[in-house]
Amino acid sequence: MTYLAALVIVVGLGVPIAVLSAALGQARAAASALEGMARQPEAIGKIQTALIISLAFIESLVIYALVMFFLLLGKLPETAEILKLIR
Repeated sequence: MTYLAALVIVVGLGVPIAVLSAALGQARAAASALEGMARQPEAIGKIQTALIISLAFIESLVIYALVMFFLLLGKLPETAEILKLIR
């Protein structure tokens, strides 16, 4: 029963936590890139390239979390089976 409770918590909170963390990371990366562009306009091309690559890596982690969500969702039993375990 503890396994099922932990699985429900992980499935229910895993993706939202990953998405919020990625959003904060992307916002921080974009803010830092804009600051760098403002301070050194001659380096805009290099900064944009690094920004796009870093945003792609951050987004790939969110996609990985979504794949893990769907894999774990398949491991959850049906509601009828859970009610049988409780009774």
